[in-house]
Amino acid sequence: MTTWTTSLTSPDAPDAAALLREYMAEMVRRWYGRPERPDEVTEALAEMPSDDLAPPTGLLLLARHDGQLAGCAGLRWCPGWAELTRVYVRPAHRGAGGGAALLAAVEAYAQAAGADRIRLDTRADLVEARALYARHGYREIPAYSDGPYAQHWFEKPLTAPVGYAVGAE
Repeated sequence: MTTWTTSLTSPDAPDAAALLREYMAEMVRRWYGRPERPDEVTEALAEMPSDDLAPPTGLLLLARHDGQLAGCAGLRWCPGWAELTRVYVRPAHRGAGGGAALLAAVEAYAQAAGADRIRLDTRADLVEARALYARHGYREIPAYSDGPYAQHWFEKPLTAPVGYAVGAE
């Protein structure tokens, strides 16, 4: 049986920086439909930095699959809600539940922080990501952002866990 674990990290920690670079390399490859050039990845990381995925503006989670570094996901805090970003699972670990593990973890962190929903934007070519979000209760919504790569927008309401009474001590 395989296990997934997640842990908080800083975006500039070595493992996080490596995964964020891999994530961006894949985004560049898929956008252009060809192998990425190192300068393109560096430029994309500069254009869309991840430094806000740390307190107090957000968080970044690393996922490990049977102890091996396998993926990441970030949240940015917005008033009353959280924005999901940088969801990535290394190709060798795809299809083993990593996306679901990352979503469950970020949803728990967002709910614990008081967010009432999670939103995200994604691209049309990221069909696997869109399917993952739909399978886990995210629904398409009207645009809430106007980023150059935002083509689909999703939202998932976060509800109190079963047995949890709001205001109870």
